[in-house]
Amino acid sequence: MTLGSISAQIADYANRADPYPLYAELRKTPVRREDDGTYLVSTYYEVRSLANDPRLSNDTSNRPAGYARIGQPAEETGLPPSFIFTDPPVHDRLRNTINRPFGPPHSPRFLDGLRGELAKVVTELLDAFDGKEQVDIVEDFSYPLPVTAICKVLGVPREDERRFHGWADALTSELDPHPGGDNVPGKAERARRDLGAYLSDLIETRRRQPGPGMLSALAPETGPGGSMTPADLEATAVLLLVAGHETTVNLITNTTLTLLRHPDVLERFQKDPDLAVPLIEEVLRYEPPVQFVRWTTALADIDIAGTMIPQGSPVWLMLAAANRDPRRFKDPDRFDPDRKDNQHLGFYTGIHYCFGAPLARIEAQLALPELFRRVKFSRLLEDPPPYRANAVLRGPRHLPVAIEGLTA
Repeated sequence: MTLGSISAQIADYANRADPYPLYAELRKTPVRREDDGTYLVSTYYEVRSLANDPRLSNDTSNRPAGYARIGQPAEETGLPPSFIFTDPPVHDRLRNTINRPFGPPHSPRFLDGLRGELAKVVTELLDAFDGKEQVDIVEDFSYPLPVTAICKVLGVPREDERRFHGWADALTSELDPHPGGDNVPGKAERARRDLGAYLSDLIETRRRQPGPGMLSALAPETGPGGSMTPADLEATAVLLLVAGHETTVNLITNTTLTLLRHPDVLERFQKDPDLAVPLIEEVLRYEPPVQFVRWTTALADIDIAGTMIPQGSPVWLMLAAANRDPRRFKDPDRFDPDRKDNQHLGFYTGIHYCFGAPLARIEAQLALPELFRRVKFSRLLEDPPPYRANAVLRGPRHLPVAIEGLTA
């Protein structure tokens, strides 16, 4: 796939630490056609409009020949696409089914009931900082917490958590417009097959011996008259296990980095932990864990911002660019947790709004006040830190910091 100049620069790792000047340049042309026929949409109202437009498809089987079918399993995996890569009515059937054990109206207390267990995990992770002079926030804190959380949500044995890191890296590489190696698609297919086989066995175990978690609750949905096939549940479990922690890792890490770069806000936060809610929402706008959505396709000609997007065209919705659109947000490049009416696109919008957003918010609201209450930070050891290769799921790969102590 040949990328135009700005999209190629956005995909270029050299710009990973600060892509925002590129997004500002991109917003000068709200709907930009690339040389290969892809359309990049970068301004707030246009992105929000298209994300809610049924003429824009998330089913990547609609993409023209020659474009990667992002998130579409290879034939040999035997799995259908996960629900984020489908359109209604399939999307609605699958999403409504998996929401029943997850949230309102059927299970309004499920996530809230996890708070105590997750708070204990936060305490355990921070206790392990004791006696250290430096830690890696990613490896030591913001990665293990969301993995443990999503395993609890699904009912995956905690001893198996360490197996998921490599699988997740391989699968999320599919989302990257420039993954950096011809062998990545093969790795993703193997990872999906191996993770799918693991989850298939676990689902069958939970069918015979139900336990806590969503997999036990959903297993009966694949029986006679159920709303999911066994393959649907397996594909959904793959999605939830990977997406259920990858974006939250970035959210917690990006918030930590942003606070360490803004000591005035950090001081306020340490004195007022209730600032956590608006602070996290502002990070979702200012440094969103998902930078853009690049798997949508126009099902009809769409006229927007004076540009006609022809039927069949691939479309990228540039969420991070839209989140800093000065037409929507005053002084958008300023980090301001006091910002009012912060209707950011950090969790997307429309029918594909992030399924796991409530869980991500709970984890961040539990983790960050405790992190900055208990840990006395000295300084960032690398700024900018080394970033993940992935341009879509943007966040530090490591965040090494010097610390001076730990309180009880």
